[in-house]
Amino acid sequence: MLNIVLVEPEIPQNCGNIARTCAATGSRLHLIRPLGFDISDRAVKRAGLDYWHLVEVLDYDGLDDFFRRNPQAENDLWLATTKAPRDYTQARFRDGCWLFFGKETAGLPEDFRMAHYDRCIRLPMRAAARSLNLSNSVAVLTYEALRQTGFPGLCGVGEMAEQAL
Repeated sequence: MLNIVLVEPEIPQNCGNIARTCAATGSRLHLIRPLGFDISDRAVKRAGLDYWHLVEVLDYDGLDDFFRRNPQAENDLWLATTKAPRDYTQARFRDGCWLFFGKETAGLPEDFRMAHYDRCIRLPMRAAARSLNLSNSVAVLTYEALRQTGFPGLCGVGEMAEQAL
């Protein structure tokens, strides 16, 4: 099971979309406060549609609280940032790893990035493009981590495979 960690997310629709990705992939969602919205906000619920019962959501009062409650995260974390020195294809993800994403307007805190410099990865894009939408970035890295680990617990075929028989 992957762990998706959102550090100070600001946009409820992104959080809802990310929760839906977590529901579809069996990933845990960790929210680091302060949040730019109320977790019960209608926009968050609407973006996640009827998937909320499939998502384990945990929230924390900051990064210190997160690491106090999850010390094992220090051993297998990856930080998604447009400022990273290497792209995500160079990462070797493991089942249970922790994928960190920063807030939409500022990304991850600089001191946090520098403390984990060798674990910072980015999605390649044109220089003129600032970044991808947060929920898109989460989906790309989540599915790459799942691909590398063999898609544990996920079905490998769709209903069309049954029709071909």
